[in-house]
Amino acid sequence: MTGPTIVISPAPTANGDLHLGHIAGPFLAADVYSRYARATGRKVVFGTGVQDTSTFVVTTARRLGTTPEALVRQSAKEVEATLDALGIAVDGFTGWEERFTSFVTRVIGGLREAGRLRLRPMRFPYAPRTGEYLVDGHVAGICPVCLAESCGGLCESCGHQVAGSELLEPRSTRDPDEPLEFRDVEVLVLPAEEYRGKLRAHFDRIAGSLRPHAAQVIEEILSRPLPDFPVSYPLGWGIPAPGMPGQVVNPNAEPVAWTMYCSMLAAERAGLNPGSEDALWRREAGTEIVYFLGVDNVHPFAISGLAMLLAFGDGYPLPTMFLTNEFYELDRSKFSTSRGHLVWGRELASQVPRDLIRFHLASDSPEFQRTSFNRAELAELTRIRLVEPWNRVAERVDAWAGQGPLPVSGGSRNSAVRIVQRFRSAYELPRFSVTRAATTLTQQLGRLDRSTLTGGDLCHEAEVLLRCAAPILIDLAAALPDTRIDGVAVRDTVRPFRLPRLAPAEV
Repeated sequence: MTGPTIVISPAPTANGDLHLGHIAGPFLAADVYSRYARATGRKVVFGTGVQDTSTFVVTTARRLGTTPEALVRQSAKEVEATLDALGIAVDGFTGWEERFTSFVTRVIGGLREAGRLRLRPMRFPYAPRTGEYLVDGHVAGICPVCLAESCGGLCESCGHQVAGSELLEPRSTRDPDEPLEFRDVEVLVLPAEEYRGKLRAHFDRIAGSLRPHAAQVIEEILSRPLPDFPVSYPLGWGIPAPGMPGQVVNPNAEPVAWTMYCSMLAAERAGLNPGSEDALWRREAGTEIVYFLGVDNVHPFAISGLAMLLAFGDGYPLPTMFLTNEFYELDRSKFSTSRGHLVWGRELASQVPRDLIRFHLASDSPEFQRTSFNRAELAELTRIRLVEPWNRVAERVDAWAGQGPLPVSGGSRNSAVRIVQRFRSAYELPRFSVTRAATTLTQQLGRLDRSTLTGGDLCHEAEVLLRCAAPILIDLAAALPDTRIDGVAVRDTVRPFRLPRLAPAEV
C-alpha cells in the first residue's frame, strides 16, 4: 500500500441525533483505529456524514410534524455536534450538497450509458388513497427470508434484499389499515446476478478477514441467484434519477458513489489533493479502504455496492476490509426513538467524562454479538477498572514528576515492548478489536497498580501504557507531548511528568 488509508463509517439517516447505539458500533471503532494508525505514522483520513435521501427522513418528518428539509438540516447539526462531543474526529462530513448529488447523477448516468444498468419492470406496493408507491420505510411487513418484522428494501435482521412486494402481510407505515394494490413500474436496475461469480471469488479470498456474522450473511446471499437491484424508485424524495422522470435514485444504490465522494472530501479536509471523486479508489492510488459498519449494512456496501463497483470496470480494486458490529441495546432492549428508549450520545457526554464513556463502550462493544448499555454498570465498571487504578498509578508517578532524566532498566523496557505488542495485536487489521484493546488496558493498568515499580521504570511503563491507550482515552492523552507509539518502549531514560486524574461517573 502506497496511498492513504481511507476509513469510512456509513452515514446514518438524517432523521435525528446519534444515540449510544450508533456510537458504540461503527463510530467509536473507526475513530480508535484511525487514531492508532496515525500514531504509528500512517496517513489516515476518516469520513462519514448523514444520508439525507432515505425514505425514513420523510416518515420521521411526518411523525414529528416538520418538513424533511428542516429535519435534515437539524439532524446534520446534531450528528456533527455529538461526534465532536464524544471525540469522534472525522476529516470529512457529507450531506446533501450539490457537489455530491451531481456526482451521484454522473455515476448513475454513466453506468446507464455504458449499458450496465437496465430498464426492467418491478412490482411495488401502491396506496391508492394517496397515489404513492411504497418502498423502504413507507412499507412494513414480515421478511420472507427470516420472518422478522421488516421494512421494504433490506431486512436489518437477516441482511437480505427484500422488495416491498415480497413482504408477507405488507402494510403502509403511514396508514396500516389502508388496502394496498401492487403495480408494475419500469425502473433502472443493476443486474446483480451478472457479478455474483466475481463477488463470490472476492469474498472467498478475504473470508479470513470477515467477522463471523458478516461472513455468514455474505455466504448466504451469494449462495443463490441475486435478484435485480433497483437503482431508481418511483418516489419524489431523493436525488433525481437521470433520464427517469418522476423517479429518484434508490438510497441503497448510493454507497459506492457516496464512499468515493466521502473519501475525496475527507482527503481534501486533511490537506490532500485527490483531484477527483474516484481518484483515491483507482488501482494506481494504492489506497486501502476500511469500512466500519453495522452488519445490517453489509448488503448495500458489500453486495450491491461491490456489484456496482464491478460494473464500473477493472480500474477499481474491491475493498477488503469490512469490520462489522451487531446492535447495541439499552437495558437488554433495542434502542427506539419512537418509544423514547434511548440514551443520546451528546446528553451522556455532558454528564460523564468522555474518556469514561469511550472506555466503557470499547469494553462493551457489540463486535460479535449484541451487548447492552446500563448507566449503573458504566459507573461501577469504569470506577473499578479505570478510574481508581489510574488515579493511584498517577499519584505514584507524580512523586517523580519534574525529575530526570531517570534511567529505565532493561526489564522495564522489555515489559514496555510487550505492552506495545499486546495493544498492536488488538489494533491492527484485520483482527482489530476495540474490546480487546480495552481489555488490554484494564489488564496492564491493573498490573501497574499492583506492582512495586518506582522511579524511571514506573514512569516509563505508565507513559507507554498511556500512549497505547491514547486512541481510547483521548483526554488523558492530551497530557502527552505526542501520541506516537513506535520506538518509545525501548528508551533507556524517561522524563516524568504529572499525569491528570480521572473523575468518576455519577449514577
